[in-house]
Amino acid sequence: MANFIDKLFNVEKKRVKEIENKVRPVEALADKYTAMSDEELKNQTNILKGKLAEGASLDDILPEAFATVREAAKRVIGEYPYFVQLMGAAVMQGGDIAEMKTGEGKTLTSVMAVYLNALEGKGVHVVTVNEYLAERDANWMGQIHRFLGLTVGLNLRQLTPAQKRAAYLCDITYTTNAEVGFDYLRDNMVTRVEDRVLRPLHFALIDEVDSILIDESRTPLIISGGQKQTANLYIQADRFVKGLTEGEDYEIDVKAKAITLTDEGVTKAEKAFKVKNLYELEHTQTVHHISQALRANYIMHNDVEYVVQEDEIVIVDQNTGRLMKGRAYSDGLHQAIEAKEGVSIKQETTTLATITYQNFFRLYNKLSGMTGTAKTEEEEFLSIYNMRVYEIPTNRDVARIDYPDAVFGSQKAKFEALVEEVKVCHEKGQPVLVGTIAVETSEFISKMLKSRKIPHEILNAKNHAREAEIIQFAGRKGAVTIATNMAGRGTDIKLGEGVREIGGLAVIGSERHESRRIDNQLRGRSGRQGDPGYSRFYVSVQDELMVRFGSERMEGLFAQLGDVPIESKVITKSIGNAQKRVEGVNFDSRKALLEYDDVLRQQREIIYEQRNFILENEDVHTIVEDMFKRVITNIISSHVDHTGKEDIIHVEEILENLEKMGFKEKLNAGDLKDKSVEELVEICSQQAWKEYEDKIAQVKEQILPIEKTMVLKVIDRAWVNHIDMMSKLRDGIGLRSYAQANPLQAYVQEGYEMFEDMMVRISQEIVGFCLNVRIVIEEKKK
Repeated sequence: MANFIDKLFNVEKKRVKEIENKVRPVEALADKYTAMSDEELKNQTNILKGKLAEGASLDDILPEAFATVREAAKRVIGEYPYFVQLMGAAVMQGGDIAEMKTGEGKTLTSVMAVYLNALEGKGVHVVTVNEYLAERDANWMGQIHRFLGLTVGLNLRQLTPAQKRAAYLCDITYTTNAEVGFDYLRDNMVTRVEDRVLRPLHFALIDEVDSILIDESRTPLIISGGQKQTANLYIQADRFVKGLTEGEDYEIDVKAKAITLTDEGVTKAEKAFKVKNLYELEHTQTVHHISQALRANYIMHNDVEYVVQEDEIVIVDQNTGRLMKGRAYSDGLHQAIEAKEGVSIKQETTTLATITYQNFFRLYNKLSGMTGTAKTEEEEFLSIYNMRVYEIPTNRDVARIDYPDAVFGSQKAKFEALVEEVKVCHEKGQPVLVGTIAVETSEFISKMLKSRKIPHEILNAKNHAREAEIIQFAGRKGAVTIATNMAGRGTDIKLGEGVREIGGLAVIGSERHESRRIDNQLRGRSGRQGDPGYSRFYVSVQDELMVRFGSERMEGLFAQLGDVPIESKVITKSIGNAQKRVEGVNFDSRKALLEYDDVLRQQREIIYEQRNFILENEDVHTIVEDMFKRVITNIISSHVDHTGKEDIIHVEEILENLEKMGFKEKLNAGDLKDKSVEELVEICSQQAWKEYEDKIAQVKEQILPIEKTMVLKVIDRAWVNHIDMMSKLRDGIGLRSYAQANPLQAYVQEGYEMFEDMMVRISQEIVGFCLNVRIVIEEKKK
């Protein structure tokens, strides 16, 4: 084992060494670029573009490009990237992830990689988690790019399509992950090419890449349409589950956060909803509503996963602690929670288009990212996105001390000790940041501090409006700040006067998060750029992580604890192992989701490809003609009997079906009796097409654009219906395990069959429309 770890460590060192060697030439160019005039420096952009045009690769021109940006940054914003920042930029240029600690200047680092890739002229998207950061970086870092002659765009939610198009036509576009994803979906719903806003997806550099590609990966982007009438079902399901008893009617898997009805519960459900067999396919919707009501009542908790505000359920982001206004849980879970809490139930809407971040960002030719914490998820980044994580050294050594966890036998003892440590720090003036996972925990600690008359600020999803102000003063002498995960990412706590001398910022965690990344983010608030500080987590046997994933060995250790804390590296290591188990479960869950989502991804790609082909063709008349032949081939093939020695063609049935479809030409069955299938297809499709051509002959020029719009609308309508059918299939597919079928295999097979049926129906509907359309020519008044 030791040899394996040594080998792994040596591989890491070798990879970092390669990056160092890659950027050393940039240092050697420093004096040359410092001596350049502004005009000479600006002209480097044209020189480098010329080299690319002559066949040089991006790596070939990397030293000159980075040296150019380095000098431009010094002149424009007064900041000169350190050597470690050159390393981070080289990692991003290679399509990988640079892990850089708090205060190390990720934003400035990204400018070098963005500039280099923008020289190709194919568009670079700099993706951030919110519009505030997108706007800040477009204005702040955009100055450097504009100085060097590149165009910079900012994509915001409120922009018109024309403004968005202009933003995306720039060399560099700053945008949020949600907005660029929605723009992609909207682009695949337009009926005119000129209404699209995006260029082909070339290169994206993602800030806080772990937040978007790991934490948000399961979040589907959904464009919604018409409403479904289902509110009563949620109320019925909610009333039903509120009368159930745990252990008797339902069971909870604490580790997986899963809940299922027992046989007794199923019997009660069948009685309550008046059905004979709850798990028959026709009752999928009932099962779905009961399942979501169970989750809403017994898995989801007020002030933890969500808060109730002004007759609304508002989601709390579990990784950032922020309120996610305007966001809703999908698949009816949001409505189930509304029923549980007795607030107004919003109607479910029909999904018009959807994609997950996992599948959207994999559409880019090249992807890279930066964050303060990603190393713990390297396996997932590598297996799903083919991106490695490089730990970039800090410019100055980290002076923060990370103490082992203080472990208690009860939550009461844990919180008492935590508040006592806050008191000690406060009395000597050392600022304290207390990190909590849930809103309710932050409010509980706040009450304890109030009772001891310790002044403090509280930062959680309920009072996020004062975030900037609270964070600004959190590093001052005597400051005490209680915060949910909101303070863990994207915030910079600067130390006030005299704070370094008394030990810097103290970071105290009220429990371990299920993800090591989130804990590392909290620790990282202290000790920025060589500042002093310390971190310590307070843990109890009753914490959710311990309940869900603690090992038997840990239970044995905890059983011996009273109110006296233990600081043990063994226990800290055991807690780390528990977190690894949770991360493993979450990774498996995301991987499984991707396997299911890949089915819809492949279908989406086919539909969007066909849609774009039609959109980009002025004349779709020949495409419609092909559909005529395909539909008639299907009708004829379905009326051929292959059971005997010779095939029997049921001509009368074929003609009857063609007539039902709108085919008016009277063909004589007797004349067709001796024809082969191929001959029948040729005769019938030619006649049907001729009938349509004759009908539109006088107005052909006017009908062709209408034809194109009609084809697109039929495809869109069929796709919307298919998304809904696939969602229902997926909801009920888990029930197939009762029949010993592999749920994923069943989903793939049935999803494929449903897609094939949809493609056939699209052609049938288009041909039916053409055969039944009435052309009315109004005579001009004299």
